[in-house]
Amino acid sequence: MELRTQRSSVTFTSDFFLHGFAKAQPPGEYRIESDEEQLDGLTFIAFRRIATYIHLPAMTTGRLASQIIEIDPADLEKALAKDRAT
Repeated sequence: MELRTQRSSVTFTSDFFLHGFAKAQPPGEYRIESDEEQLDGLTFIAFRRIATYIHLPAMTTGRLASQIIEIDPADLEKALAKDRAT
């Protein structure tokens, strides 16, 4: 079974909170990684997401120390939608 990691970034313009976080995170650009596995037995190539991670702190802080936290992609989408609405 083949695994791959998709990398992207998201930008928040205001503080945001994700389920499982001890505190709200400040605005900024955050690196996101999604691990996916290839689905076998299909007549076409398809992948299924198995985990999504966010890198803290934001890339724009310039801090070298960071941590990677597994998140629910649905929670991330909700937080982004809330951020866009403000």
